[in-house]
Amino acid sequence: MADPQADPAAQPELMDEDEPFFSNLDLFLFSLIAGLIVYWLIFRKKAEPIPEFKKPQTTRETSFIDKMKKTGKNIVVFYGSQTGTAEEFANRLAKDAHRYGMKGMSADPEEYDLLSRLTEIENSIAIFCMATYGEGDPTDNAQDFYDWLHEGDADFSGVKYTVFALGNKTYEHYNAMGKYVDQRLAELGAQRIFDLGMGDDDGKKYFPCVCKIHRIRFNLIRQYELKVHSDLNMNKIYTGELGRLKSFENQKPPFDSKNPFLAPVTVNRKLNKAGDRHLMHLELDITGSKIRYESGDHVAVYPINDSVIVNRIGDLLGVDLDTVISLNNLDEESNKKHPFPCPTTYRTALTHYLDITNPPRTNVLYELAQYATEPKDQENMRKMASSSAEGKALYQSWVLDSCRNILAILEDFPSLRPPIDHLCELLPRLQARYYSIASSSKVHPNSIHICAVVVEYKTKTGRVNKGVATNWLKNKMPADNGHKATVPMYIRKSQFRLPFKSSNPVIMIGPGTGIAPFMGFVQERGWLKEQGKDVGETVLYYGCRYKNEDFLYQEELEEFEKTGVLTALNVAFSRDQAEKVYVQHLLKKNKEAVWRLVHTDNAHIYICGDARYMARDVQNAFYEIAEELGGMSRAQAVDYIKKLMTKGRYSQDVWS
Repeated sequence: MADPQADPAAQPELMDEDEPFFSNLDLFLFSLIAGLIVYWLIFRKKAEPIPEFKKPQTTRETSFIDKMKKTGKNIVVFYGSQTGTAEEFANRLAKDAHRYGMKGMSADPEEYDLLSRLTEIENSIAIFCMATYGEGDPTDNAQDFYDWLHEGDADFSGVKYTVFALGNKTYEHYNAMGKYVDQRLAELGAQRIFDLGMGDDDGKKYFPCVCKIHRIRFNLIRQYELKVHSDLNMNKIYTGELGRLKSFENQKPPFDSKNPFLAPVTVNRKLNKAGDRHLMHLELDITGSKIRYESGDHVAVYPINDSVIVNRIGDLLGVDLDTVISLNNLDEESNKKHPFPCPTTYRTALTHYLDITNPPRTNVLYELAQYATEPKDQENMRKMASSSAEGKALYQSWVLDSCRNILAILEDFPSLRPPIDHLCELLPRLQARYYSIASSSKVHPNSIHICAVVVEYKTKTGRVNKGVATNWLKNKMPADNGHKATVPMYIRKSQFRLPFKSSNPVIMIGPGTGIAPFMGFVQERGWLKEQGKDVGETVLYYGCRYKNEDFLYQEELEEFEKTGVLTALNVAFSRDQAEKVYVQHLLKKNKEAVWRLVHTDNAHIYICGDARYMARDVQNAFYEIAEELGGMSRAQAVDYIKKLMTKGRYSQDVWS
């Protein structure tokens, strides 16, 4: 290594003894640095500690478990509800518990993860009122609960439960959700204390069966108390809003079931050329709403009741319908403070919030019976509400088969004049009506189309009953003299979807207004063709009564066929000849082409319309085609179609 002393440059320079150790510049820099250090030490912002992530606790201050403990309740009734029927039934069961010496509450199944804690409450029971939506699917509010049951491995040992399944026997997947919940809870160790119930009738037997040792005399208990407002500010009174007060005056997205969008009606035209029915096409403007939809989705609309019926009820009961009232829940811990938005008027409640046109359920008859002053009327009402064979038969013939709504019952039982507040407490909520959207958002991004038939018929009592929604929509004419006719609406997503690959063929079967979603499908397939996409065969089977009377969208469909968007347009005119011809007959007539599309070309099958007859007959037609051309037995054909359903290649959008 070189010696550093050998290099003069490596030697330090000697300082002059008279030169100061620090120059003025050094002192300035030193002071500045020292000041910065002091400032940093005193005024610096201390580093915030990184929060430790903690798994969310399942215990909630307002959990149903806490509420049950606080209020001494031992029964919780969960509901999976799409249209409100299961929720209404759950509320009735919770209320009935009080009449048998127990205390109940209803709850949304969102707190499913606390179920195992029910064992902390003595003599506790969980009841599940589960409706089924679509093709065996859970309702929207029960989807998370279903997923949790399906994927989880919770231990429900010691939890006592029972399930009531609510559904329609005409549907393929009748009560599928209720059956699944009943089976899965048992698999996870819960104790079934009452066999799976199928609807209201089994509900009547429930409490007498499980509460024999507690049973007391059946008492009528009010759930809500009436408060009449005499000097309330009009701006604080609900006038038809479903959630936020004044939401119809000050619209804010996102729009949903509690916050519907007021869509202006831009088109309302009659579709049929003749006949005594009224089939209509409406277009709703959603410009600026940020609402998005896809072909196959449903539009939900909130109708209002006929003012003639509302006024007649008010006259019979001798009340001022413009009285401002609130119905307040006597159970202060209940999540449901009111049966409908309050404060409001009786007129608004009967017009916007309550179902006054459907036949009342047996529990309504039972509770109203106490107000009939004629013993015979009271006896008949209680008999119809009973679970006896005679009572059921009387209810079926006198109420259901005769289509008696609450007004008809008040008219036919002259001695029955209940307090209007109790009537409002008992009547179910007026529900949204769902229509398959008859347009494609690719072609009509700012417009939603509806295709519907106006419902009007004469009952066995000689009365004329009118469908609430369709008659209301019929009168919703486009803007006239500056006034916009609007419809409160929102979108309900559907699984009724075109194939992901546009090259897949589609077979669409939709007689009558069942054509609705297929108008959207065909529009979309046409749009895809315009974009240069490879689009598979698009085959439609449509049916109506007469070609010159009710061939809906005839010009549009024939144009789609002419331009090649529709590969084949098959129309069954059921009454244009002596022997009736329906869509299932055309399917069998074209069986070779149908079987090729389904079995060889992976076609997707779509059915929309009547569930009771048409959908069943069409399914049988596919069984027969599979048997004949696929060489299958009936059992094999049934299994073949079920596999198509599982793969999403056989979809139904049906109603009864």
